[in-house]
Amino acid sequence: MTNKMVVGWRETLSLPSLGIDTINAKVDTGARTSSLHAFKYEEFRKNNTAWLRFWLHPLQDNTDFIQTCEAEIVDRRAVKNSGGIPETRYVIKADMTIGGQTWPIEITIANRDNMAYRMLLGRTAMHGRIIVDPEQSFLIASKGSE
Repeated sequence: MTNKMVVGWRETLSLPSLGIDTINAKVDTGARTSSLHAFKYEEFRKNNTAWLRFWLHPLQDNTDFIQTCEAEIVDRRAVKNSGGIPETRYVIKADMTIGGQTWPIEITIANRDNMAYRMLLGRTAMHGRIIVDPEQSFLIASKGSE
């Protein structure tokens, strides 16, 4: 367990490969794959490859600021939503930065309008790197943390 970062049940991180400088995420060891909020998305072709363009509100409790992102689609996967109902979601890969460390993670794109956090950090993104202290929040100092 040495050299693993300890995080709280919610943290602020960034997704630099998507141009997202700061986003608050709920840390969820019960979720296999991370999920990112998008209120609108569309598939398109780029260099004969399937890509996804999506629009999101990355700032907590702020629907005025809109960011557009693009990423290559790596999969379409059946995922159980928060209500336990399976749905097919686009899966992308993006670099995540937290606590001064950056690594690639898989992220599903979903409408999280009814969720408190715009991003959910799942356990595969944390594997081998992160330990969760559920009694704490915002342990990692970063831009935009509360």
